[in-house]
Amino acid sequence: MSITGDLIRGHTDTIILAQLIKEDSYGYQINKAILDKTEGRYELKEATLYTAFRRLESAGLISSYWGDENTGARRRYYRITPAGRNAFTQMKNEWEEAKLTIEKLVEVQE
Repeated sequence: MSITGDLIRGHTDTIILAQLIKEDSYGYQINKAILDKTEGRYELKEATLYTAFRRLESAGLISSYWGDENTGARRRYYRITPAGRNAFTQMKNEWEEAKLTIEKLVEVQE
């Protein structure tokens, strides 16, 4: 069963920042980590991922640099900035609050 994009839409930035908290990474690797963590149930579309990278970089939450791979195409790596770490903490707290609220709203009383 795949997860509907509507359920997660609006949390793309939080998801990307969560991946970059651990280590610098590039688009394909981030998307693969998301697929692995969700056991194949959720994947960011490439356009969504790279639009989010541009938005996050413009906001100063991430920065990018070109890798120096010896084989294959050069990869653009992304790293979280200190402002990005602060934003992630706030986004995660907001997510936790929203999750609790949604759980209360969908709880069925018997």
